[in-house]
Amino acid sequence: MIRGKSTGWSPGSKCAAVVALLVAVAMLAASWVGFEQRAKSSSPLHTGLVRSSKSFYKRTSGVSRAFPPVFHRTSPESLTPSIGTFSASSLSTFSRSILPSVPARSTAKASFNYKADSEALGSSSSTASSSSVSSERIADSKEYQALLHHAATPMPHLRELIQDEKRCDKLVAETNGIFMDFSRQKMTAETLDLLLNLAREAGVAEKIQKMGHGETMNPTENRAVLHTALRCEEGEECELTEVISVINRIEDFSARVRSGEWSGATGKALKNVVAIGIGGSYLGAEFVAEALHSDPMGREGSDGRRLRFLANIDPVGVDRALEGLDPEETLVVVISKTFTTAETMLNARTVRQWLRDAMGHDSEETVSKHMVAVSTNHEKCVEFGIAPENIFIFWDWVGGRYSVTSAVGLLPLSLAYGMDVVRQFLRGARSVDRHFMEAPIEKNLPVLLGLIAVWQSTFQGYATRALIPYAQALAKFAPHVQQISMESNGKSVSTCGSAIPYECAEIEFGEPGTNAQHSFFQLLHQGREVPVDFIGFKHSQTPIELPGEVVSNHDELMANFFAQPDALALGRTDEELRSLATEEELIPHKRMPGNRPSTILLFDELNAYTIGQLLALYEHRIAVQGFIWGINSFDQYGVELGKELGKTVRNQIAASRKDGKDVSGFNPSTTRLLKRYLD
Repeated sequence: MIRGKSTGWSPGSKCAAVVALLVAVAMLAASWVGFEQRAKSSSPLHTGLVRSSKSFYKRTSGVSRAFPPVFHRTSPESLTPSIGTFSASSLSTFSRSILPSVPARSTAKASFNYKADSEALGSSSSTASSSSVSSERIADSKEYQALLHHAATPMPHLRELIQDEKRCDKLVAETNGIFMDFSRQKMTAETLDLLLNLAREAGVAEKIQKMGHGETMNPTENRAVLHTALRCEEGEECELTEVISVINRIEDFSARVRSGEWSGATGKALKNVVAIGIGGSYLGAEFVAEALHSDPMGREGSDGRRLRFLANIDPVGVDRALEGLDPEETLVVVISKTFTTAETMLNARTVRQWLRDAMGHDSEETVSKHMVAVSTNHEKCVEFGIAPENIFIFWDWVGGRYSVTSAVGLLPLSLAYGMDVVRQFLRGARSVDRHFMEAPIEKNLPVLLGLIAVWQSTFQGYATRALIPYAQALAKFAPHVQQISMESNGKSVSTCGSAIPYECAEIEFGEPGTNAQHSFFQLLHQGREVPVDFIGFKHSQTPIELPGEVVSNHDELMANFFAQPDALALGRTDEELRSLATEEELIPHKRMPGNRPSTILLFDELNAYTIGQLLALYEHRIAVQGFIWGINSFDQYGVELGKELGKTVRNQIAASRKDGKDVSGFNPSTTRLLKRYLD
């Protein structure tokens, strides 16, 4: 046992460690034999296994994953290098009971005392969170191990599973107009029960309540996570007076702009809005704006108005955002949490100069009449020239990627579509928030979506997910989910800072159907296995039915929506191809293996309310995944290094261009590239 300040092991302890490692190696060798025997089974996990003396990896339809899933990651603190496919983190799990004990890393996290007052959202205490479950503990739990065993057990093909009516009845859920069918997932009723057991062990229900009540869910930044409070209505228990105050200010300001009461520096009405922001400061708002554009209520509210977004620092982005706009009729909304984001501030300065050059008015008046800000940094906004009364705040307990229901999204959306539309959007998000907080986990749609995602990525080894909305209005939905998913859960350490012993998170991508079918569905059907979320609507935003056509345009769209999940699940066998008189030499080329998993979400129609529902559904799905994996889904330190290096490169470019200084201080490759760029 380690005592005092001793940092080494005694000779006896070293001997014990050596013995432990020898025993572990012997056990692994014995396990290897068992795994090779099981690899010969018909389990989908083991089909196409590739063996070598140095590795034991499988590649099923191009998806590479280690076997078994729990040994995906190799801890940097491992006792030995990986042996076969077994990472040393698995050895440490075995060895903890016989190796000398070492002081455990403290897992205490500040808790948060929720009060119905936004000022209280900055206070916290050092009370440990009782429901915190580490990733290491989850991986060691009997619930996790039961799922590992279940994942390694051969499962019937989906073409067989989908015929089981009782199973199909079990694998559906619905709430408030949202119907979810996950019977085309490679899972059974037993799989669902095991996943629900894992959720209970991870304390998912308790963590949902803690998040909703303002406790510290972002321990690295010591912050609450309360984007749900942005959707609370006046009179509700979750109401925050400061949130309601900002929403009322937005409603008043947007009404004055839309009515012409607030005009530009030359007296013209402001009909154009350019929202400048990047990442979470624009992706969510752009997704919602695009979805509302063809909605009848949204179209009516935006008649005669234009809303554009400027994110990329590429000067082409500025050119396109401002193309065809009259500066005298343009209001600019600068959105930046810190008001220091390099891309946003350079774009803001560029557009400010465009306004000044075009109007030739006093710069202070031009900025005060044509530029407003959304930020947490009041001082920087004023320094830029924004009048204090034109600053709309949000709070550090609202993460950028979760901020679309704050002033970040509400201000540009209300200016473009009106506050009536925006309030419907908020009500839709709030309806899913309530369901998330109140429904039991076995009937909770975001929880079920999160569990399916964990099953796919951690236990089945899928690294990607396709999001296919059969609605052109949702063209910007996938980019938004990309950020909230990959920035939230793209982590490799737990909330305690230890290496995660399993794979988590996915690469999310997507495109509206049927465009996607003619883009990458070839790969989905005959190439890599990629789980798919299909999102469809019973009614179109803009229905069209031509005389003489068999079905309406929307019915034609939805025929594809219902056909594609079955095509992925069922595939097409050699026997079926022969029955269609397919030439024998073409059978291998036309064979569809099927057994490709998907989930179906069906809504009545796409409108402001259901857009809010869809937003909250995926926000909460991503939180559930993080709760189970034991990671912090609410920080994003991974984006910082590139920014820091970018500043160094920027300084070098400035020094070389203006002062003729040589490129120095970089690696040979970057030095060569910079010289070529500056030449």
